[in-house]
Amino acid sequence: MTSVALKAVNQYQSADNSSISYADPHELILRLMNGALERIAQAKGALKHKDTAQKGEFIGKAISIIGGLEGCLDHSQDSDLSQNLSNLYQYMIIALTEANVSDDIARLNEISDLLLTIKSAWEQIPEQARGTGA
Repeated sequence: MTSVALKAVNQYQSADNSSISYADPHELILRLMNGALERIAQAKGALKHKDTAQKGEFIGKAISIIGGLEGCLDHSQDSDLSQNLSNLYQYMIIALTEANVSDDIARLNEISDLLLTIKSAWEQIPEQARGTGA
């Protein structure tokens, strides 16, 4: 696992961190996606409560996790797909930064929707193809 991906896993603080050691790469990516989605949801809650500090912290954590997802991409497997995902992750990072600055809940919703779409596709990967890289 790359240092960026390891940092993202560490950033994702789930209630059951002990199971991370035993998760396969496919499951780790799902956990990262879920972690980013949770942080965005928390940021939306903080925004609604006008808690600027918490909003910024949660968005920062989401950005870190998405950066970790980008770091997990294997450009040697399917360079077009991995480059498109890399571009999409970069877009998400920029959009989250802009949402943080402008308190734009619509941008947070947009990024949640994009992540949910990617997560849905990731969950559809057949079991036998899961070991071939992110």
